[in-house]
Amino acid sequence: MTHHILLVDDEPGLRQAVQAYLEDSGFTVTTAANAQVAWELLQKQKPDLVVSDVMMPQVSGYEFLKQLRDDPRFQHLPVVFLTARGMTKDRIAGFRAGVDGYIAKPFDPDELVAVIENLLRKAEPQPTDMAQELAEIKALLARQGGVIAKEPLDLDLTPRERSVLELLAQGLMNKEIAHRLETSVRNVEKYVSRLFSKTGTNSRTELVRFALEHGLAK
Repeated sequence: MTHHILLVDDEPGLRQAVQAYLEDSGFTVTTAANAQVAWELLQKQKPDLVVSDVMMPQVSGYEFLKQLRDDPRFQHLPVVFLTARGMTKDRIAGFRAGVDGYIAKPFDPDELVAVIENLLRKAEPQPTDMAQELAEIKALLARQGGVIAKEPLDLDLTPRERSVLELLAQGLMNKEIAHRLETSVRNVEKYVSRLFSKTGTNSRTELVRFALEHGLAK
């Protein structure tokens, strides 16, 4: 699976070097020179993980992180800090602010890749977990009387988005959905991201529950 990384750093040289290394490691990378640009990019597409510098002009990494954590859409988005600071108190401040990983400059690029892969692995739902959650959601809805929407929802879903939503509600993972629809995993990720935006949900579990509750899937 190709994961999308948003890299935020005001140093052009470092930004380009890290981008190149991450892309060579198999990631898709979008870059931003500051937090304001990064926030604008986040409104268009939600990445799988954010790598951000801490010491940036105007809006620091800590302020950017707070902005992310205050928004329900990005509360659980993995964030890794890159910083020249190596003091323990600064690392503690980062973790208390909600950062998931913290790497001091200069760093070994392989360490950054290892941290990213570990966080993405933890964030990826396991098929057994999804199947169990799906069963619990359906059981709960059955006890509550099933569909709760009194009027049809107009979410302007495309036929492909509806197909992805149906398969998600069946408990299929992105790779399985891509195989079923004869498309790429990356395309499935894009459809899922759009579904998050259109339904106001932040996770696969929330999305599936929303779909089942409102009669968008069975």
